[in-house]
Amino acid sequence: MPGIRAQALAGLPEVRPGDDLAGLIASAADGDAGTLRDGTVVAIAHKVVSKSEAALVALADVSPGARALELAADTGKDPRHVQVILDESVELVRAERGVLICRTRHGFVCANAGVDTSNVPDSDTLVVLPRDPDASARSLRARLRELTGLQLGVLITDSFGRAWRHGQLDVALGLAGVAPLDDWRGREDSQGLVLVATWLAVADAAAAAADLAREKDSREPVVLVEGLERYVSEDDGPGAAALLRAREEDLFL
Repeated sequence: MPGIRAQALAGLPEVRPGDDLAGLIASAADGDAGTLRDGTVVAIAHKVVSKSEAALVALADVSPGARALELAADTGKDPRHVQVILDESVELVRAERGVLICRTRHGFVCANAGVDTSNVPDSDTLVVLPRDPDASARSLRARLRELTGLQLGVLITDSFGRAWRHGQLDVALGLAGVAPLDDWRGREDSQGLVLVATWLAVADAAAAAADLAREKDSREPVVLVEGLERYVSEDDGPGAAALLRAREEDLFL
């Protein structure tokens, strides 16, 4: 029977700007009895990608504008933090109950434009999303292949909330070598019924499964997922951008 297995990768050091993240992953995997193999999907929390790419903002370098000051007064946030959120956004979708829902330059609609304060070097530093998560995933995949000779999938993840549901789960921000979607529309179910809406978000499901393999305070940002070989491709594929619904299809604007 098909199945998947997700295991957090131990042994990664604290990641700093300029670090060879793929090299750190390959070294940790090699030290863990060679856990990488063809078809493994390497799920990486975006923060270590952002850190390696120096996608960090020092609050001391931020001067809040009038809009940031206004929103900070309404939400109770540090005005400098709000300014960084606005800088990372192309649209402020909603500002209520202390939460800023933003559309990022990538097209993600999420809280605070993905700007985060947890697992950062100090309390005066913010982590922002990678500038181009799909490009980051492609680069990491190419480097991992150079180091290991293996055909791997690379998934860059972050925690998102969901409309009408409590809690968060990890989704795919960046993707290389993994099919983002599995389209069953037009195919038949086990009873012969033609499916009209079944379109599986493979990459998001893999990201959510990977997150269950680690604790949030474990400092294990990389999870190796086995059992998704049928979705791993020779080429890099369309990336996680394929998961984004076009703005004109947004029913809630």
